[in-house]
Amino acid sequence: MKDEISSRGADAPTGSSFPRPAVFLDRDGVLNRSDVREGRPFAVTKVEDFVLLAGVEEACARLKSAGFLLVVVTNQPDVSHGTLRLCDLEEMHRRMCAALPLDRVEVCFDAGESDFKKPAPGMVLRAARELGIDLARSFLVGDRWRDVDCGHAAGCATIFIDHGYAEPLRAPPDYRVSNLSEAARVILKSTPGNP
Repeated sequence: MKDEISSRGADAPTGSSFPRPAVFLDRDGVLNRSDVREGRPFAVTKVEDFVLLAGVEEACARLKSAGFLLVVVTNQPDVSHGTLRLCDLEEMHRRMCAALPLDRVEVCFDAGESDFKKPAPGMVLRAARELGIDLARSFLVGDRWRDVDCGHAAGCATIFIDHGYAEPLRAPPDYRVSNLSEAARVILKSTPGNP
C-alpha cells in the first residue's frame, strides 16, 4: 500500500529559498488519545474514538503563529493489517486537519520496517525536502522510542511526551515533557525571538 501524503502547502511553497523550521508531530498520544492496554499504547481504530487531547488546539495555534510549519508523521500499519479501514483513517485525518492548523500529514502504512516507517526518518526527510524545512531548527514531538530515534536520525531536536508507558526508550530525548502544551512552551522558549 502506498504511503499517504496530505499537504495544504499554502504557507510553505515547494523549493522555498528560505528554509523554515517545523514541528513534526506524532499523532497518537501527542495529538489524540491513544488506546492504552496493559501499559502499552495502540492507535485508535474507530472514528468515534478519535479524540484530540486537551490543550492540543491551543498548542498548535501558538506554534503556528510563531512561524513553525506543522507536519504530522504517523505510522498506521493497522490499515495494512486490515484492523483499520482506510476510509476511517481518512475521516480521522479530515477531522484533525479541520481542527488544527497543519501544513502536511505524512502516513506510513508499512507493516514491516521500511525507509519511511519510524524510527526511519523517511517521512520527515520527504516533508523537509518538499516543503523547504530547515531540520536543524526543527523539532520532533512524540511519545514513543520510535519518534525519538526518528528525530535523532533526521537531525531534529527531540521532545518526548512521557505518558509512563511500559516501554523503554532506546536513546535519550533532548527534552522530556508531559503533554503537547509543555512541548510548545519548550520549543518557543528555546527558539530565538520568542518569549
